[in-house]
Amino acid sequence: MTDLQETTVRDDTHRWVQRAVIGLNLCPFAKSVEVNQRLRIVVSAAETPEALLQDLARELLALRRADPEQTETTLLVHPLVLNDFLDFNDFLGAADALVDDLELDGILQVASFHPDYQFEGTEPDDVDNYSNRSPYPTLHLLREDSIEKAMDSMPDTDAIYEANIDTLRRIGRKGWEALDVGPHAPELSGPRD
Repeated sequence: MTDLQETTVRDDTHRWVQRAVIGLNLCPFAKSVEVNQRLRIVVSAAETPEALLQDLARELLALRRADPEQTETTLLVHPLVLNDFLDFNDFLGAADALVDDLELDGILQVASFHPDYQFEGTEPDDVDNYSNRSPYPTLHLLREDSIEKAMDSMPDTDAIYEANIDTLRRIGRKGWEALDVGPHAPELSGPRD
């Protein structure tokens, strides 16, 4: 991956965070992390799930060591591997096992975003799926403490999901496409494994 390609992937991901995640208020906790510049976006050049696991281990340990006032959360973007959503979904079990192996269970967790994200019980084209659609496959490394604080500050966290569905249904697919949050480096999309 060239420096230009890496920069494009990082910029695409940042645009998605600003326009979709924050702009549509899909995550009401993301704005303060962004405003305070405590979001780290790391682009992985991994081309195999095994290489991605190595990158994930490195980033989990880095986040654990980092001062939360400097780095609250990390997005590990991996455009060259796990482009097939079912393979990506299967990989999440290995990601969770890695958290356990590193003795980070209860300290950090991994959330997931993917260009073809699909919730169980939905059709691939359902706009409801867009709340978890990112320009490239992405693992979101979160601090458990931060999640607990965020949940304490909001009495009804289930309302977030419901509000997201309402927002996405209101804007529809055309509204989502108008956000221009898709990949601008399509040559990086690896084969649909």
